[in-house]
Amino acid sequence: MSGTSLRKRGIALAALAAAGLALGAGPAAAQLKSYDSSKPSFWKNPPPDWFLGDETEGQKGLAPPVGPATPTPLAELQDNLKKIKLPPGFKIEVYASGIPEARQMAWGDNGTLFVGSFGAGSVYAVTDSGGKREVKTILKGLNMPTGVAFRDGALYVVAIDKLLRYDGAESKLGAMPEPTVVYDDMPPFVAHGWKYIVMDKEGAMYLPFGPPFNIGIPPTSLSQIRRVHPNGLAELVALGVRNSVGGDIDPRTGQYWFTENARDWVSDDMPSDKLNRIGRLGEHFGYPYCHQGDMPDPKFAMGHKCDEFTPPVLNLGAHVAPLGMKFYTGSMFPAEYRNTIFIAEHGSWNRHKYQGGRIVHVTVDPDGKNAKQEIFAEGWLTGAQEYSGRPADVVVAKDGALLVADDWAGAIYRISYSR
Repeated sequence: MSGTSLRKRGIALAALAAAGLALGAGPAAAQLKSYDSSKPSFWKNPPPDWFLGDETEGQKGLAPPVGPATPTPLAELQDNLKKIKLPPGFKIEVYASGIPEARQMAWGDNGTLFVGSFGAGSVYAVTDSGGKREVKTILKGLNMPTGVAFRDGALYVVAIDKLLRYDGAESKLGAMPEPTVVYDDMPPFVAHGWKYIVMDKEGAMYLPFGPPFNIGIPPTSLSQIRRVHPNGLAELVALGVRNSVGGDIDPRTGQYWFTENARDWVSDDMPSDKLNRIGRLGEHFGYPYCHQGDMPDPKFAMGHKCDEFTPPVLNLGAHVAPLGMKFYTGSMFPAEYRNTIFIAEHGSWNRHKYQGGRIVHVTVDPDGKNAKQEIFAEGWLTGAQEYSGRPADVVVAKDGALLVADDWAGAIYRISYSR
């Protein structure tokens, strides 16, 4: 599963085309799509439809859904939310709308909500004055600035191959300062190059580096997670990671946990997407040799056994596309939610009957044992291959509510609880 948006404004066409990519053969293609990343030609001239490159007969013709051309109108959002199912005592409402392709969220010191985006190339700021919220586009023209973070008055934005810092951002929303490049030792590949920022208590940032294809032997600079310090120094912390677009620091241990999208073009039901935990530096999580902890790749296992690699904490399901995740550290929700995990599942495209498109809740011990998941919020998946929304990130508000970014509908939702 590509944890991509590959949708909005025909992201399968428009956003990727804007990045030098465009969809190739569609459902009527006569032959199966296939690419060989071991050949120099793959890297010299990256294929325009890289995510269709390992098409199988059983899944032939599947392609990412095309979303709305513009954000969903407020009245329609409110009507859609009436169909969302939540546990007793919880309610969901629109927090902000008109935010094209909303991705990762981060809170400023003074209550500004910063929001990255996928193909829109923009970063937004949502401000609140007496309950009236205003959405401002504060940055434009960036290369898929999906990841944002905030610390000590500075906004950090990651846009494919650059980690940028905007000092004093919250006081300069009307005219953002020129950025400082914190780190740019990153490959420029757009495919699986969009990123998510997780900042630890020291201010270092965990960044994922996905391979620019569905499956293959990745270059040594990819399929990994790096920890980048504010001074630009970086260290390698994990290997064998396919496509991670979400993570968080466990408040109980300080360890890094992350979601991972598994490969496509095996079947509707395999392999499973994952929730992972880094217990020690340099762990290898299996890609491309092993998937879901127990499934050798049919082509790329090459003699490797799955027990050579770190297994997932939890298999989340095939093609659910888990993206943003957070440990719940608020006090609004019942006590049993404290230090548990909420995951935004973006939902399928490489499956005949979609699944995901929801928020799941995971309870797990600090050492990664006894993991269990349950559906927390669902109803955005409205048909076999139809969405009214696609959750892309979650963040805890200061009052303990949970905010949800929806890049399909271009909106932020607020989930609250009352006894």
